Amino acid sequence: MATKFFIPSVNILGQGSVEEAVKDIKAFGFKRALIVTDKPLVSIGLVAKVADKLQTEDIAVSIFDGVQPNPTTANVEAGLAILNKDACDFIVSLGGGSPHDCAKGIALVATNGGSIKDYEGVDMSAKPQLPLVAINTTAGTASEMTRFCIITDEARHIKMAIVDKNTTPILSVNDPELMLDKPKSLTAATGMDALTHAVEAYVSIAANPITDACAIKAIELIKANLVNAVKDGQNIEAREQMAYAQFLAGMAFNNASLGYVHAMAHQLGGFYDLPHGVCNAILLPHVQQYNAQVVPQRLADIAVAMGENVNGLSTELAAEAAIEAIKSLSVAVDIPATLTELGVKAEDIPTLAENALKDACGLTNPKQASLEEISQIYLAAL
Repeated sequence: MATKFFIPSVNILGQGSVEEAVKDIKAFGFKRALIVTDKPLVSIGLVAKVADKLQTEDIAVSIFDGVQPNPTTANVEAGLAILNKDACDFIVSLGGGSPHDCAKGIALVATNGGSIKDYEGVDMSAKPQLPLVAINTTAGTASEMTRFCIITDEARHIKMAIVDKNTTPILSVNDPELMLDKPKSLTAATGMDALTHAVEAYVSIAANPITDACAIKAIELIKANLVNAVKDGQNIEAREQMAYAQFLAGMAFNNASLGYVHAMAHQLGGFYDLPHGVCNAILLPHVQQYNAQVVPQRLADIAVAMGENVNGLSTELAAEAAIEAIKSLSVAVDIPATLTELGVKAEDIPTLAENALKDACGLTNPKQASLEEISQIYLAAL
C-alpha cells in the first residue's frame, strides 16, 4: 500500500536555530509578519526579541497575543481580524502547541475562507494556508511541524481535530535556548505529551518502518532526558535532547496518526479546559492496558525502549512492563495520578465517551472500542 510522509520543507534544530531561521525568513521575501503567541511569552520579553530580529531584517511585525492554553474558535477569529487589518503576508507562531495550533487555524481560514469549524476532520481544505513559520518554545506537542491542528469549539465544548496537509508550516524551528527556564510542570506535561505521541504512533494501525524508527528513538530520548529537564530547567543538553525527541515523536504521529489517548484527552480539554499533556499522561497507561489485548509485542518493544529488562518475560508480561514504566515516569515528573485530581466527574463520562468516539484520532487505534469500553477506560483513570 502506498504511504505518504508529511513534514515541513525545512526544519532547523539546535542552539542558535532562531538566528538561522531569520535568515531563511528574509530569503522568502515576506514583508509583514503576524506573530501569534500568548501573553506569558510577551511578559518575559521573548516576543519582543523575536520581533526585533525580524524588524532588523526590514520585516514589519503585528502581534496577536490572545491565544488561550486551549485555543478557541474565537481566538482564531481575533487573530484573523488583525492579520487582515494589517495586510500580513505570513504568520510566525511563537510558543508551544497552543500558539502553533491557533496560527494554523488563522492561516488556513485566511486562504480558504469561512470558519475554522468548516475544516474539522481530515483534509477538508482546498488551498494551502498562508505561509507559516513555527518557532517552538516547548518540547512536547510537535505542532510546529505537524499537519494536526486542535481548536476548541466553545459552543459544543469539544476540541476539534483538524488533520490537514495544508496546515503544515513551511519552516519549523526548535531552539533549546528558548526552552530554558520553563516551569517544571509545563516541562513535565509537554514531555509526557511527546511520549504519548510516540507510543500512540508506534501502536497505530498506520505505523510503518519510518514512523516506527522515529517513535522508538523518541521514547529512548524521553526516558533518558525528561527527568533531568524537569529537575534542572537550565540543563541545555537535556533541553536539546528533548527538542529532538518531541520532533521525532512528531514525525511519527504526523504520519502514523494517534489513538484513543488523544481522542479522549481532547474531550477533557474541551469540556473542562484542562492541560492537554497532563490529560494524555494520565490516560496513556489505561489506554495501553486496553491496547495490550491486541498489540502486546508492540508494547514489549516500548518497554525495551524505556530501558526495561524484559529478558525471559512473556510478551504479555513485557507489555505490562511498558505500562508500569510509563506510570513510573509520570510519577517521577509529578504528574497527577488520576483524572479526579483534575476535577473530572463520573457523571460527565457518558458525554465525554460519546464525543471521544467521534474524534478522528481514534481511527488508528489498534483496537476499536465500543462506547462502554471507552467509558470504562475513563472510569479506570478517575
